Amino acid sequence: MIELLFLVKLVVAITFVIGLSFLAENVSPKVAGILSGYPTGSAITLFFFGLEVSPEYAAKSAVFNMIGLTAALTFVYVYYIASRYFKKHTIILSSLAAILAYFAVVTLLQGLEINKYIAILIPISVSLLCIYLFKDIKNIGIQTKAKINFRILFVRAFFAALIILLITTVPKFVGPTWAGLFSAFPTTLFPLMIIIHFTYSKEHVHTIIKNVPIGMFSLIIYSLTISIVYPLYGIYLGTLISFGAATLYLLVYTKIKSWIDNRSQLKESNTAT
Repeated sequence: MIELLFLVKLVVAITFVIGLSFLAENVSPKVAGILSGYPTGSAITLFFFGLEVSPEYAAKSAVFNMIGLTAALTFVYVYYIASRYFKKHTIILSSLAAILAYFAVVTLLQGLEINKYIAILIPISVSLLCIYLFKDIKNIGIQTKAKINFRILFVRAFFAALIILLITTVPKFVGPTWAGLFSAFPTTLFPLMIIIHFTYSKEHVHTIIKNVPIGMFSLIIYSLTISIVYPLYGIYLGTLISFGAATLYLLVYTKIKSWIDNRSQLKESNTAT
């Protein structure tokens, strides 16, 4: 059983990291940024909390996961600021600064007494704040793509797999409060940022960062749904329902954004004529 879980975690981690890096390179960093907020790393973590401990434990952790998203957003904000400030060893120093900021915020959040209403309000407020703070970042596409081989794919996937395996062992040592907060760590986003930063430039990473808060709403919805449906329907059906809710948000957002963009283009066209 242990060997099977290890293999599943590794395969899922590899799939997410490769998939997001592929989207960044072949579609756009903007799309990868939005989808990096989609419940990937947290979904894996909460699922295995439910599988290895209990659905009730995972449901309680999901509430703190929503609060923990504040730390995840702090992580990307600090990485953004640090990557603009540091001129040498940018990736290493920005990563260290972001990780320290994440755990500083998690430590502060751990002492809060919260309920579901507060758990929803705080990450929504921080997400909206980040959208405002990132509004001047330009969306930049990748023009010249790097050549990919199996060695590069393995290196890209290894770091994400290591983080996910580490985070999913947390419930063996701590309670659900800390486990939920740790489960919000950007397990797939962080490796994606490192990959794109190392392979391309910090400007491309900034494009990803700009769009993370938009996708983060899908993770808020996912965690909230998990906290409700896991005890009622179990981890398998509960996971499907929660993914459905998160996906519905992204579909609605895409539809509304497309409608707004079309109206803006039409207004500009009418103004020009």
